[in-house]
Amino acid sequence: MLRAHDIATLADLTVRIPRRRQWWKAVAGLGPASARRIEAFFAAHPALSERARSLIAVCGPGAVVPWESLRLPHEVDGSTGAFRAPRHTCTLDANNDYAAVQAWLSLHESPATQRAYRKEAERLILWTIVDRERALSSLTTEHAIAYRSFLRRPTRRERWVGPMRPRTSPEWRPFSGGLSARSTAYALSVLGAMFRWLIEQRYLLANPFAGVKVRGTSRSTVLDTSHAFTEVEWMLVRAVADGLEWSYGWEAPAAQRLRFVLDFAYATGLRVSELVGACLGNVETDARGDHWLSIIGKGRKAGKVALPPLARTALDRYLVARRLPVTPTRWHPDTPLMAASSRTARQASAVSGYGRSHGGFLRKRPKSRGGQPGARGKAASRESALDSALCTHALARGAELTTVRDNLRHASIATTSIYLHRDEVKRAQQIRNAFAER
Repeated sequence: MLRAHDIATLADLTVRIPRRRQWWKAVAGLGPASARRIEAFFAAHPALSERARSLIAVCGPGAVVPWESLRLPHEVDGSTGAFRAPRHTCTLDANNDYAAVQAWLSLHESPATQRAYRKEAERLILWTIVDRERALSSLTTEHAIAYRSFLRRPTRRERWVGPMRPRTSPEWRPFSGGLSARSTAYALSVLGAMFRWLIEQRYLLANPFAGVKVRGTSRSTVLDTSHAFTEVEWMLVRAVADGLEWSYGWEAPAAQRLRFVLDFAYATGLRVSELVGACLGNVETDARGDHWLSIIGKGRKAGKVALPPLARTALDRYLVARRLPVTPTRWHPDTPLMAASSRTARQASAVSGYGRSHGGFLRKRPKSRGGQPGARGKAASRESALDSALCTHALARGAELTTVRDNLRHASIATTSIYLHRDEVKRAQQIRNAFAER
């Protein structure tokens, strides 16, 4: 029965089972009871399962595997790429496309940036060798245009698209679905930058992505601020958060963590990476008794954020819940503001954990007037909803533009002024009074 479905060894069976629900339905004649016995066998013999998994080929024909597992066949590794520059002029020691791209990735010291750029390079090089059977350094502009379409709708889906899995899992896939216009434009911009750098190092002669654009991504001159929480919505969000344990069955540590994140991020406008990377040692009190948080922000820029009473109270409450002292003199400087399972895993997993737990809560925010969600679905990031709420509410309550700009670390006051609605309210009121109903 199993051999009829190309399952001849334990290694073949190992590929079918991990983390896939009802995997047996694809095997005619195999039912739930038999499948459970097979799963019990694997569970009872973990060493045998690992040995079987190690026998799986890392990169067979047409295989889609993560960047770190790629082993490029010689004919598509780029050592004889069509658009390779003369070897004696190249400033790289790399002799193939994988090594050249790896050198480009190594330029970026930020782990988050390196992961983001690796994802785009990984997707392109996999598509190039698996779908087009050619080297990255042999891509033409026509290929770049075809890749743009592929990003919007990856085909064959079973090869390219799947749910999120660990990179070590045989079920890992490069995509969880087709990309939006904005995400596609971002991917092409990253790849364009990569090719430009390879040209500058005289590894390549041409950039196939030059001039390849994506429709529907041109920025409006006025930033849409509709995804910001209104005052009423924010009160509803906090009311729901206060009852997570008894209304939604959340465990107390998770609910306490979320309430801290909501209040602290709302009061400070910190980015996810900034909040995850902050420690108690970064909290300072000046001579006037005002509290500040020193951070390393976007682009590794050092900054300082004022901690208003809402943020300070939220921190004290969260420290008490974690059974930690609230007196600064008793703090351990390396203690993270946000609790994590372990120090070593903190930077690696805390950002993604933040998105999974807190992002899911904010996606379920109360609906605004008219029955439509106040946020613009996936297009509005969770942290954007919070810092937009901070900006809008602070300005509405009388905070000066420069004050809000400095605390949110906007590059330009023009960005902050977008959230200032007083002039619009005044204009609407005066026009409404001028043209009242008869």
